[in-house]
Amino acid sequence: MTHEEHHAAKTLGIGKAIAVLTSGGDAQGMNAAVRAVVRVGIFTGARVFFVHEGYQGLVDGGDHIKEATWESVSMMLQLGGTVIGSARCKDFREREGRLRAAYNLVKRGITNLCVIGGDGSLTGADTFRSEWSDLLSDLQKAGKITDEEATKSSYLNIVGLVGSIDNDFCGTDMTIGTDSALHRIMEIVDAITTTAQSHQRTFVLEVMGRHCGYLALVTSLSCGADWVFIPECPPDDDWEEHLCRRLSETRTRGSRLNIIIVAEGAIDKNGKPITSEDIKNLVVKRLGYDTRVTVLGHVQRGGTPSAFDRILGSRMGVEAVMALLEGTPDTPACVVSLSGNQAVRLPLMECVQVTKDVTKAMDEKKFDEALKLRGRSFMNNWEVYKLLAHVRPPVSKSGSHTVAVMNVGAPAAGMNAAVRSTVRIGLIQGNRVLVVHDGFEGLAKGQGLVIIGGFEAYTGGLELMEGRKQFDELCIPFVVIPATVSNNVPGSDFSVGADTALNTICTTCDRIKQSAAGTKRRVFIIETMGGYCGYLATMAGLAAGADAAYIFEEPFTIRDLQANVEHLVQKMKTTVKRGLVLRNEKCNENYTTDFIFNLYSEEGKGIFDSRKNVLGHMQQGGSPTPFDRNFATKMGAKAMNWMSGKIKESYRNGRIFANTPDSGCVLGMRKRALVFQPVAELKDQTDFEHRIPKEQWWLKLRPILKILAKYEIDLDTSDHAHLEHITRKRSGEAAV
Repeated sequence: MTHEEHHAAKTLGIGKAIAVLTSGGDAQGMNAAVRAVVRVGIFTGARVFFVHEGYQGLVDGGDHIKEATWESVSMMLQLGGTVIGSARCKDFREREGRLRAAYNLVKRGITNLCVIGGDGSLTGADTFRSEWSDLLSDLQKAGKITDEEATKSSYLNIVGLVGSIDNDFCGTDMTIGTDSALHRIMEIVDAITTTAQSHQRTFVLEVMGRHCGYLALVTSLSCGADWVFIPECPPDDDWEEHLCRRLSETRTRGSRLNIIIVAEGAIDKNGKPITSEDIKNLVVKRLGYDTRVTVLGHVQRGGTPSAFDRILGSRMGVEAVMALLEGTPDTPACVVSLSGNQAVRLPLMECVQVTKDVTKAMDEKKFDEALKLRGRSFMNNWEVYKLLAHVRPPVSKSGSHTVAVMNVGAPAAGMNAAVRSTVRIGLIQGNRVLVVHDGFEGLAKGQGLVIIGGFEAYTGGLELMEGRKQFDELCIPFVVIPATVSNNVPGSDFSVGADTALNTICTTCDRIKQSAAGTKRRVFIIETMGGYCGYLATMAGLAAGADAAYIFEEPFTIRDLQANVEHLVQKMKTTVKRGLVLRNEKCNENYTTDFIFNLYSEEGKGIFDSRKNVLGHMQQGGSPTPFDRNFATKMGAKAMNWMSGKIKESYRNGRIFANTPDSGCVLGMRKRALVFQPVAELKDQTDFEHRIPKEQWWLKLRPILKILAKYEIDLDTSDHAHLEHITRKRSGEAAV
């Protein structure tokens, strides 16, 4: 990348103006997106405007359209909902309203619009764009705008970000707000589980999702529900019999709790609604169980955004500004979204069309088609749910193999979910499943091995490979499922447990920032875990709005520390009186947390005071997040399916003998897919001394962290998303 291109990002927006609005239902994480659009817009030299109250503000103009400053988006990252307000707007649906909106934009020289909302809001934006030149000529004819103004604003660029807790927009794996809504739902499920353990109870939980069953489906996967009702996959005609049999079977096996999850739009094969009350009455009438209904409603939209949603909102906000400023009259309105772990740009109307096709397929009772249109990610969830909830294990164990499951290394939230799905799928396949206690020390004779753990699990796998040369007993298939808060296992973008740790750090940073809100100027230095891996410090820095995050992978000197202190001194002269600095535990052996704290304390004398906080082992604990539960469940299921195939392949003359490199793998998420990679092949990608992969995807997000903290740096735009087509994407691999 040339210096000119680097410089281009900083001058890309000069002379341009961007307006940002949030529309439709609110979703947690919208504020993170607004903040990123404002700050990155200002960074590129553009002027950025808030539009208050959604499209209504665009139509009404006046004080509803205000120029944003750097400080005006401070302290909004951790707030739920949308700070700039949202409203349903009848006026914008009429051409007259859109004419007034166009007038308000032209008068301010705004030709770039970033809309954060659901499919209705984004469709409205596209209509607006297609009419733009007609609206302008009407305004000219009426003498409301000059010819010069019309020429200056000759075309309108539009980029959409999908903010919707339902995750009902096709072409995107995750919409802003979905992960936070799952957090709210899981908090309630966990709370209900404890009361149901005290009394034998059946709980029917109704979650949002009028046309989309995503929240219901992922919740049921994450909490091991007995049954889920979603609009895309209505149950078979005799579902009442099946459900009651299912519930009584789990009771007979000693379970004190039944959970049934219902999406508000659940229907049967004939399109007739299945309500939570219907289900309750059925269970009470047929089984006589004590049954309670809980309707979650707007609770799901509330609360603080999860770390995932803040990072998603921030990444998408940066991408939106780039897409707007690179737009030409010929580029279609696009939506910026996440596919797997990659930012993508998709034509807005293609996504809207497929989203409409889903509703149409459901209206026509073509449910298989509706499921396919939802995309690979949704289908994967549905397949795993069906396996875990509806298949009965075979009675006889004839011809079965023995597979062992074990955890290695430090604990990570979500490990239990991986163990559960591994064991269940193993039993469904007719295998004997042994759970090995105490890691490698507890390992005895098995015929297949699933290892759940962090870097030790990976190096243990490598030792097993080496040991095969000497011991035939080690010639069994094995697979490593990465599970560690540090997220440092080669071969996977994410590890089970890292999301939970990230949320813990985030919550702590929020509280710490809040404690300083009413005091004089203060800077907090927080030490995170992660060994030599800077993942937690970087991502938590992005999610909590840190001023700096010190990590081992990006060496820093005393001059960098000095620059950071001076930067904070400048910041304290503005309206923002707090600073947040994260330090990864092993980022530098000499510049310790104490050293950095002492340095900041000394240099900040009379300007700000400093506090330090070492988070320690609380990062490993806590209840696992929905992401970790769901990720672990799917990893477990996929690992076990692979295992069965490998066992069959390596079964010869009455025994198992696996000696090929591909019979010892790490299962990892790579960009858009879950892939099995031979441990031996990953050796070259590993820095064994520091126990980290040599290349780490999240390092590319570090410039965003610095820009959002107001550093004058170069933004490498070479890794930008290019426009792709949704129809092509859907036939390819999609993510977990």
